[in-house]
Amino acid sequence: MASALVSSTVLSVFLVFIATVSAQTAPAPAPSGPLNFTGILDKNGQYTYFLRFLADTQVGSQVQNQLNTTSEGFTVFAPTDNAFNNLKPGLINSLDPQKKVELVLFHVLPKFYSLNDLQFVSNPVRTQATGQDGAAYGLNFTGQNNQVNVSSGVVETQINNALYQKKPLAVYQVDKVLLPAAFFEASSPAAAPSPATKKASGTKSNSTSSSTADEPAAADNSGSMGRNMGMGLVLGLALACMGFLS
Repeated sequence: MASALVSSTVLSVFLVFIATVSAQTAPAPAPSGPLNFTGILDKNGQYTYFLRFLADTQVGSQVQNQLNTTSEGFTVFAPTDNAFNNLKPGLINSLDPQKKVELVLFHVLPKFYSLNDLQFVSNPVRTQATGQDGAAYGLNFTGQNNQVNVSSGVVETQINNALYQKKPLAVYQVDKVLLPAAFFEASSPAAAPSPATKKASGTKSNSTSSSTADEPAAADNSGSMGRNMGMGLVLGLALACMGFLS
């Protein structure tokens, strides 16, 4: 019995020793990989068009590179594929390459904002597109009880889903493409004269021309009248002299 007790004790010590050695030699858990911005969108699906724009404009790689160095972070609003499908046909194709870059940057804020933060920001909030082409590109936020709406000045939509929300990156789903108001603000052309103005101007010009053209005729008539009066005066004097002589 004593022998069995000793054997049991030795076995327990041996097992504890093995467990300790295993714990010390077990590899530490691998550190989490770098934050993959576009991977978040790709994993969640339904962002094919936005991912394509991020790649074509290189905005996706810019945000990814700056995530490793920024202290402020980024907030991205990702329109769904349905949001792009609901745009006016031909709108995206009508944009030149620079405008497409501005459109994508308009969906990126140069700071990390939680949903709660967005309820209390000072509007308008500057986007990454601000300063492009000398235009001001800002977004306005309103909401309460964690229900937040975002307005571009052209469209307004609710922020429905937080795809990722951990500093330095927040990615939110939006069901409309945020179109900048600056895209639709054409400089007003100089006011063209109205037809009435043109007509009045034309009439005045014709009247002036007519008066100018008639001035020589008026002068000629005045001269003719002077000559007739002179001849009448001479004839009258001649007749008076003849009467006197007779």
